[in-house]
Amino acid sequence: MTELQVIARHTIAPGQEEAIRVFYPRLVEAALTEPGCLAFEAYHRLDDEREVVLLERYASREAFDDHRETSHFKELVLGEIVPRLAHRVVETYEVAD
Repeated sequence: MTELQVIARHTIAPGQEEAIRVFYPRLVEAALTEPGCLAFEAYHRLDDEREVVLLERYASREAFDDHRETSHFKELVLGEIVPRLAHRVVETYEVAD
């Protein structure tokens, strides 16, 4: 199976910077417990506190699909993070062998 690299770019809505920050460490911790998740990190841009990038690596596309069905994805990403974003882009890449 081919691994999958995911790059999720978040732009936090104005005024939501402090409220949203608590959810990223919880998401990272929960995602790393998934059997198909190989890596998951969140980075806040140094020169713009509203910009966050998530770098995620999965064992397969199926593992990424499984990630999106977890309770922590639904609760943290869809329930808490996405409503506090101004913009979100999710890019997926096959990892070269």
